[in-house]
Amino acid sequence: MKIASINVNGIRDAVDRGFLDWLAQQDADVVCVQNIKAKSFELSDHILYPEGYEGYFLDAEEDGFSGVALYCRQIPKAIMYGLGFPQCDHEGRFLQADYDRFSIATFLMPDGSDQKAKQAFMDQYQEYLTKMSRKRREYIICGTWNIAHKTVDLANWSDNQLTSGFRPEERAWMDQVLGPTGFIDTFREINRDAGEYTWWPKLHQEVPRERQEGWRIDYQLVGPNFRRHVVDAWIDYDATFSEFAPLIVEYDLAL
Repeated sequence: MKIASINVNGIRDAVDRGFLDWLAQQDADVVCVQNIKAKSFELSDHILYPEGYEGYFLDAEEDGFSGVALYCRQIPKAIMYGLGFPQCDHEGRFLQADYDRFSIATFLMPDGSDQKAKQAFMDQYQEYLTKMSRKRREYIICGTWNIAHKTVDLANWSDNQLTSGFRPEERAWMDQVLGPTGFIDTFREINRDAGEYTWWPKLHQEVPRERQEGWRIDYQLVGPNFRRHVVDAWIDYDATFSEFAPLIVEYDLAL
């Protein structure tokens, strides 16, 4: 099973820059998309239902803001829209597809432009993650968490210790998620190297991404029982339809 996660930062602009061509080449079972920045009813059918996929969308109430989507080759048994608290659901930040043995979610954390709002979201989301970790069902949570966990996860980290996305309280929150709460960072199960990034705040298209100063703020997290199913994980640096790069993980499981 192959799962891709990508923050398109505006799906219509991403489509103009080749997102659907990239999607057609992936042969992914599920593609988790964040930052749609459009109402789904405004989108044409070729974006809502690319060939071979069924599309599911959760819009933000505000125009041109947030929103998440799932593209699924196999129709899920159920779709869960939101998490039941207004900051998440009104801003279109969580969408989950349930299959027989596990669930796959696309997720978008607030970016921290309002740090109090981000902290409030983290507090409520932590409660949900704790409940998820206690269930028998397994979860794969994909998306932009807008936090670089360790110093290895961003360039020039020493100058960014008070920057949203690397603040001590945010990193401590990730310590909790990837520690006592019990989730696993699938990418770091495969790759421990520095210089692996998924977002470039000052992306220069003429310079190869791997040579630029970036942040790794996108994750696919799983429970401890799924650690053994992670086969491979990589960042697709060649996909250039967003200042984010897709994170792709392969699992030795079938839907």
